[in-house]
Parts: sequence; C-alpha cells; structure tokens
Amino acid sequence: QVQLIESGGGLVQAGGSLRLSCAASGRTFSNYAVGWFRQAPGKEREFVAHINRSGSTYYADSIKGRFTISRDNANNMVYLQMNSLKPEDTAAYYCAAHRYYGGPPASSQYDYWGQGTQVTVSS
Repeated sequence: QVQLIESGGGLVQAGGSLRLSCAASGRTFSNYAVGWFRQAPGKEREFVAHINRSGSTYYADSIKGRFTISRDNANNMVYLQMNSLKPEDTAAYYCAAHRYYGGPPASSQYDYWGQGTQVTVSS
C-alpha cells in the first residue's frame, strides 16, 4: 500500500509559479512511477506529467516548457514545478503512482491516488 499526499497548491496570479509536492509513504517508493493529473470543474481529468523509475519524464503538450516534474527517492517525494502559470491551469492537481515500466500508462492503470491540491490562477 502507498499513501500519497499532495501539497503546495494555492492562489497565484497569471505568470506566477507554484511548486506542488507529492509525499509518499508505505512501500518502497523508488519502485513506483508517478504521474500528475489535473481536473478542472466540468472537465475530464487530464494527464499533466509523468516520471518513471529511472527518472525519465513525459509532459502534456499544454504544459511542456512551463512545468517540470522531479523526484527525490531518498525522501519519498515527487515535485511539480509550475512556472508561467495561466488561468487555464486552474484545476485540482493529483499525483498518482503505478509500477509499470516505460512511459505513462492510462490513468486507469495507476494503483494509488492522492486527495488532490487546488491550484487557482487569476488573470
């Protein structure tokens, strides 16, 4: 069992930055790949970023160049640095973990999910 807790969300003006954190506890975190997802009101949940066990990263086109995902296995943490935020980035952000190799799988393949943290970007 892996427990995931997100933090770092908040209210920021357009063009600003936030760093989201995903703290993991439970089983050996380094055995898991982690993805970040987001869901805005009335919209489908969408993939944001992914980091696999070896540290390779993948990003959604909508945030590429603005967001950076990283992990610190020693401290069981994954981060999402978000720069140049836009109002359309407003959403609840979730981290999730899975044990597959390679690139990001479908969201249904993730084993564990956090409760989410709200990011609101004002114009």
